[in-house]
This record gives sequence, C-alpha cells and structure tokens, in this order.
Amino acid sequence: MSLAPPLLEIVDLVRHFPVRNAFGRRTGWLHAVDGVSLRVWPGETLGLVGESGCGKSTLGKTVMGIYSPTSGEIRFLGREIGRLPKRERRRVAKDLQYVYQDPGASLDPRWKVVHSLHEPLKIHTTLSRAERQAEVVAILRAVGLPDAHLDLYPHELSGGQQRRVGLARILTLRPRMIILDEPTSGLDVSVQASVLKLFRSLQDAFALTYVLISHDLAVVRATCARLAVMYLGKIVELGQTATVFPSHHGGFVGGEHGYAGQPEAFARRLRTVLDES
Repeated sequence: MSLAPPLLEIVDLVRHFPVRNAFGRRTGWLHAVDGVSLRVWPGETLGLVGESGCGKSTLGKTVMGIYSPTSGEIRFLGREIGRLPKRERRRVAKDLQYVYQDPGASLDPRWKVVHSLHEPLKIHTTLSRAERQAEVVAILRAVGLPDAHLDLYPHELSGGQQRRVGLARILTLRPRMIILDEPTSGLDVSVQASVLKLFRSLQDAFALTYVLISHDLAVVRATCARLAVMYLGKIVELGQTATVFPSHHGGFVGGEHGYAGQPEAFARRLRTVLDES
C-alpha cells in the first residue's frame, strides 16, 4: 500500500482471559483476540469493525498496553512494544494514544481544564511553564475551543466540549497514532459529523494516523479508506472499504439513530454534513 514501513504492525496477536467459577477456579479461557495480524500505514485511517463482543476494543487496548498480550508481537515504529517494562512502555505513550468512548471521562472533576492539559506535558516533556502554556492554548484552539475554557471545570462544559478537551489532552503530546474507540457513540448524526470533521482536520494539521474502532459501518464508510472486520477474536476480512462494505450491508449497525440496516443512507448523510462548509 505504501513505500514507507508500517507505523504499526501486529503479528499473530493473542489475548486470552481466564474464565473462573464461583470458587475462583479457572474453568477455561475466553479467546478475546485470537491470532490477529494487521498493518497500519502512516497517515491513514483504518476502520476496525465488528459486532459487540468480537474483540475489537480488546485488540486496541492490548496494542496500547492496557492489557498484556498472551502471545504474538506488537511493533510500533519498527520496535516490539508488547512486553516492554513499564517505564519504557510509558515512553511509547507519547507517540501512541487511545481515545475512549467518552474522552471527557478522563478529566479530573476537581481540576480546571488548564491543569488537565498541563499534566501530560509535565510528565512527558521538559518544557517550561510558559512553553507549556503556549502549547496548551494552541492545542485548545486547534480543537475549536476558546481560551476562556481553560478556567472552567469539567462539569461546566457540555458533553461535546468535554470530548474536545479530552482530545486536546491527548494532542498536547503530539502523538503519531491515535486509536479511537467508538468516538461517536451515542451522538446524533449532525454531532457525529462535527466530531468526525474535527478528527479529519486534526489529522491534516498534526500528521496523525488513526485506527477507528466502531460497530457502526456508516461512520466507518464515511471516514475510512481501509476496513478490517473482526468476528470472534479474528480478522475475517481486510481491504478497501468500498470492496469490503457490500458483503456486510446492514450488519452490526447501531439502531439508536434510526438508521439500523441502512448504513448507506446514514453514510451519505454523514458525508453531506462533513462536506458542508
């Protein structure tokens, strides 16, 4: 696909969880991720889709180091990161970040926005306070929020504003890749489109690579050039979105927006809103 080496390469990755009975004895294994191999290239947005429970979020969290792999390899920037010591793994976090379904939940309710945005820079950089403040202001503006929001607490922000602040907190570290886990879950189509439009603009501005995890084919079709389909812990299809999509028409699409079974109609609506000025 590209002359450049892959930014992320996953080789035969396995993550199993023990199943225990009421007495705490192991009775079997849950094969959440079962021999996944995948490459992600610099600058692309790869969609990772599948029905609930197929293992897609577990795959993302294992790549991030939230879960340790049972076996297999995770190579990021050409380096195996799956079994690094905690201190070394923490350094990888600067370049590889994870956005949960509700990134605003990562905000400490006792801290103003300015403190939440300064914290990653204090931990991962040697910038002075003035340099950190300049970076924080620039990132906040990049996600479409005014400087005045720096003096607000999370409860004073709307849900959409909390998502933007949560994203800004991640962007302060200037990561190379972001794993987006259901980033538009629970949003109506117009708000979904504004969030996806923000992701697109940030990708251009910060040279980001995305892995977009979703059960909603319409969102993926509107934003991703390539698509990987997971089922029971395995990648069962991988290819260009336009090629893979027809075989899953109407599959595992959430119905909360009134588009269940109609991903093409929803995708057209999303693209229309995304393309509006």
